[in-house]
Amino acid sequence: MVDEDVYYYLVRPDSLTVWGDENVRRILTWYYRVMKQIYPPRYIIAKHIEVPRDIGDWRSFSADELFNLHRELRRSFRDVWNKVYNGDIDVNEFRREYSSNNFLEVKIEIAKRLVNPCRLCERRCMVNRYDGHRGVCGLDSVSRVASAFLHMGEEAPLVPSGTIFFTGCSFKCVFCQNWDISQRPFNGEIVDPQYLARISHILASKGARNINYVGGNPDQNLHVIIESLRYFNDWIPLLWNSNMYMTIEALELLLDIMDIWLPDFKYGNNECGFKLSRVHNYYNVVTRNLKIVYGYGGEIIIRHLVLPNHIECCTKPVLRWIADNTPNVLVNIMDQYRPEHMVVREPWRFKDIARRPKYKEMEEAYSYADKLGIIYRPIS
Repeated sequence: MVDEDVYYYLVRPDSLTVWGDENVRRILTWYYRVMKQIYPPRYIIAKHIEVPRDIGDWRSFSADELFNLHRELRRSFRDVWNKVYNGDIDVNEFRREYSSNNFLEVKIEIAKRLVNPCRLCERRCMVNRYDGHRGVCGLDSVSRVASAFLHMGEEAPLVPSGTIFFTGCSFKCVFCQNWDISQRPFNGEIVDPQYLARISHILASKGARNINYVGGNPDQNLHVIIESLRYFNDWIPLLWNSNMYMTIEALELLLDIMDIWLPDFKYGNNECGFKLSRVHNYYNVVTRNLKIVYGYGGEIIIRHLVLPNHIECCTKPVLRWIADNTPNVLVNIMDQYRPEHMVVREPWRFKDIARRPKYKEMEEAYSYADKLGIIYRPIS
């Protein structure tokens, strides 16, 4: 039988050699140590942060009271997380039993509240998805998974990635390569929290180096994903692979439990965001959320898909913003764009992106990234 590391080296040699890069090791320190089971993942730590006994029946709290409790528990979480990171606590403590009255349970309760009325993404549909109403994402409260497998095509530090592709999406990208699941929300298998935890465990047992929540988009499935962690106990990093258009309320729940972030940063302005993805205020929302994650110490690999004819309006402003605001992240400057979905069906409407990027466009993007000192070559 072929050793796992040997197999990965044969299929994706860069998945091993990438860790020889000083910048990758520095930027992804926490992720690497969780991947190697030196540290427990964040969600495991959250399970060991107990709600004080004198709090009483917090499930009857108002939304504001719950968020106040969440902020109080976060302080305890940060204190313990820092001790883990600095080696000031025996990590075997996190392999022991934990109380069912914990920080994660508070997150589960808040997540359910955020679905009724729904305010998981910045569209803020405000529909009661538990009553069967569907948001702009196309989903009611039920989550569906289109596929789950070991992905060998992700960024080098993530391979093999235990990807779970959810259906539905808050965006309506005219060039979506996964339109069959993003725009067809019922094109998948229904999963409840227990089933989702089982899928995650199987991926972990098969050698996944992370559990990668993707889609479509995972944000609108946040309530099911967080509750699935109640039934999941593997020491493996959790990864949020998102369009980053979630609300601050939703982001608050994720900050303490995601070990690594893989956000898209598509457009350098709001106008392109509306024209190509039909979302308002794109640039403001995504940059706000990236700042929050970065400020919280989140480890990030930002994806930017280079679009033809969008170097000046999107690629350069995106890269400039990253250099100015989140310098210690990895960036994947992606050349994989190809016309898909509505661009193929109605190319006369989207003439500017009805072709692949030219070689000179990609070279201009790389040259600009080099000029800004952006770290992209180790993972691209």
